[in-house]
Amino acid sequence: LCCQCGVPIPPNPANMCVGCLRAQVDITEGIPKQGTVHFCKQCERYLQPPGTWIQCALESRELLALCLKKIKASLSKVRLIDAGFIWTEPHSKRLKLKLTVQKEVINGAVLQQVFVVEYIVQSQMCEDCHRIEAKDFWKAVVQVRQKTVHKKTFFYLEQLILKHRLHQNTLRIKEIHDGLDFYYSSKQHAQKMVDFLQCTVPSRSKSSQRLISHDIHSNVYNYKSTFSVEIVPICKDNVVCLSPKLAQSLGNMSQICVCIRVTSTIHLIDPRTLQIAEIDGSTYWRHPFNSLFHPKQLEEFIIMDINRVHEKKKGAGAGARSNKHTLAEAWVRKTSELDTDHQYFCCTHLGHILNPGDLVLGFDLANCNLNDEFANKMNPQHIPDVVLIKKSYDRSRRQRRRNWKLKELERDREATDTDDERQYQDFLEDLEEDETIRKNVNIYRNADIPVESDTDDDGAPRISLAEMLEDLHISQDATGGEGAEMLT
Repeated sequence: LCCQCGVPIPPNPANMCVGCLRAQVDITEGIPKQGTVHFCKQCERYLQPPGTWIQCALESRELLALCLKKIKASLSKVRLIDAGFIWTEPHSKRLKLKLTVQKEVINGAVLQQVFVVEYIVQSQMCEDCHRIEAKDFWKAVVQVRQKTVHKKTFFYLEQLILKHRLHQNTLRIKEIHDGLDFYYSSKQHAQKMVDFLQCTVPSRSKSSQRLISHDIHSNVYNYKSTFSVEIVPICKDNVVCLSPKLAQSLGNMSQICVCIRVTSTIHLIDPRTLQIAEIDGSTYWRHPFNSLFHPKQLEEFIIMDINRVHEKKKGAGAGARSNKHTLAEAWVRKTSELDTDHQYFCCTHLGHILNPGDLVLGFDLANCNLNDEFANKMNPQHIPDVVLIKKSYDRSRRQRRRNWKLKELERDREATDTDDERQYQDFLEDLEEDETIRKNVNIYRNADIPVESDTDDDGAPRISLAEMLEDLHISQDATGGEGAEMLT
């Protein structure tokens, strides 16, 4: 019989029933039943004392270990058998742990008990988020500059940064009129960005540092580092004039060339012979050259007659030719001079897409005042009258039918004007026209614009659905399952 209540029980060392034994002895005495956990809402991390912030999903093994460490000292007197979470609403800011413990009590009897520990989730901003919010706390800055009127290279660079997720470590991105500033909390992150830029666009860089403070006792120096990255001032669709020495080294190219693409190198094509060449950053800075025109000087021409040239004799020492372009001889007339009989003759690399009656954008070299050191020394007979750049399509129609979109970096912008929007539309059209650039960019399908049939197609290049990614918005199931986010 139980020595307390007289109920018949199986023999045990304490001679008491379980009810009386629990009434006499509480093995959870001294173990706190409530506690606090600190959570950063910005980066969704939990504080692991003394100063480590770790990423934990609700009801995960990592979060359970973090909670148990808070009562580890109190659990040293008992034996922990089992621990697990009791489900709570994800937005309740409460975490409940169900613990099972054992302890030896009177005369060697082992008592097992189940109890609940409740944690209150308190919001506290971590140091990294403090730095981001302060916006002035930075250890290194990367200043990316390009001295051009058009921002095509920057739009391309922005998509590369997004694709490779290099913007994650930035404290702040600031846009100014001729470039971007990337602010970082450590010099290593800034150096990583500089290395990436030098691999993706032709550029050169310089670095400097400024002493902020110095601890003479521990010999610790605090510096702010500045990296200056200058991108070559050449954009896609620019007409350039090479130096005679550089043109000769590239396989006796013509000095007047068209830039068809800027990736890690500058891709040039000679519109007279289809000869192509690539110039990297180091070569450019040894033999610099400038663009002869800026995009606002593009004029619209109409093709009066065009003849494709199938055989063109190669000159001595000529380099590789482009297989994607077709050489043609064309007679063109300005759309602003249709009431006159004045026509221009030119050679073009766009013979594969141009037909009589097409509109095409180009530069008029015959009636312009060239102010370039290499162009002024050239023989006038070697300077073409007109250089055609690209076929012209109805822009408003292309915008309406564009069923895709790009993501953008979150940055502090200066006041944007209509010219920036026009340049961005130029970049989107370049993506549609150039498959090589498109491969390096993440393109997302725009579900708001329906897919049209191609029966009324005006011939403008378009991006196929196979090249588009679905813009996923993953919403976690609010059941506190594995991987669910902490809702605040």
